[in-house]
Amino acid sequence: MKDTGSGEDNNVAPSIYSYNAKKGLPFNLMIVGEPGLGCSTFLNTLCERTVISPSEPPNPEQAHIAVPMQFKHYSVDMEEDGMKIILNIIDTPGFASGTDNETCFNQIQEYLESQFDDVLAEENRIKRNPKFKDSRVHAVLYFINPTGHSLREMDIELMRKLGMRANVIPVIGRADSLTPRELVLFKQRIMNDIQEYNIPVFNFPDSNEDDDEETVEENAELRAMMPFAVVGCEEVINEDGRPVRVRSYPWGTVQVDNDEHSDFDRLRYVLLNSHIGDLRDQTQNAIYELYRTEKLSASDQPRKRRIQPVPLRCRPRHLLLKPIARTVLRKRMGPIRQIYLRIGGVRKQCF
Repeated sequence: MKDTGSGEDNNVAPSIYSYNAKKGLPFNLMIVGEPGLGCSTFLNTLCERTVISPSEPPNPEQAHIAVPMQFKHYSVDMEEDGMKIILNIIDTPGFASGTDNETCFNQIQEYLESQFDDVLAEENRIKRNPKFKDSRVHAVLYFINPTGHSLREMDIELMRKLGMRANVIPVIGRADSLTPRELVLFKQRIMNDIQEYNIPVFNFPDSNEDDDEETVEENAELRAMMPFAVVGCEEVINEDGRPVRVRSYPWGTVQVDNDEHSDFDRLRYVLLNSHIGDLRDQTQNAIYELYRTEKLSASDQPRKRRIQPVPLRCRPRHLLLKPIARTVLRKRMGPIRQIYLRIGGVRKQCF
């Protein structure tokens, strides 16, 4: 398992980035996906318990009404290989339930940036709050509809927008709806689109000076698996004396934890074990620092001096008139001005 970090960064106050090892390592995970892709089932399978209860069947009379997207928070205490983890889940029910999803995109981006703003405000305080909770999202799982073709425009726009504010990990939901051959081709098309449209996703770093050969090989293997194709299930059967999570079909069963059937087991290992420290460090040292630099640079730009308009009561009367009126007045005053100048000249001669 990779190092999860010392819990403290030299450039950040310990109260912000550190954690209490006795209580557990905080990890903030956001789930984004259309209804029907198994997001809730995935979360329950990930946590090995019922976190989100099954929703009630929708009312047919209200099927035409779009449900607004919400942010629902859940916290689960877990333990992986002797390490305590506080898994904070941000679910987004109602995402992409309407025809125009631009509002959902903006809501998620604003949510991610608001967590950065809270940390930035805490950093700038003279006396910091020792109980401050870092709620920055460490990873966003974006569930892709298993169409078997390629990324849709909605997928591209959302991942490009969120990739600058979080570690986006693309996931194919309900992967058991595709044949093995269709799944391989679908993965290739998605990764081609990610490369062509320059979509920033968490692509597992190629190498690091501190990484050993085993870690480098593991990252290369994980990159080859992307996007992760998952199958969620809460049904457990007894097979050869051991519990197995499966989805039963008339033609057979799909084992959730079998690497030949689903990438769920590897994705769970990445999130809660091998790369939990990398995701936290990437959020702090790269994504947040970029946002912080942008925010402070924008506030440091010199403001343009605004010229205050002269109050109407202080302006000469002829400037208060409209341009056409001033032209007419100037023509009428012409002869009077000439007489005034002649009289002035006569007076100069007399004196």
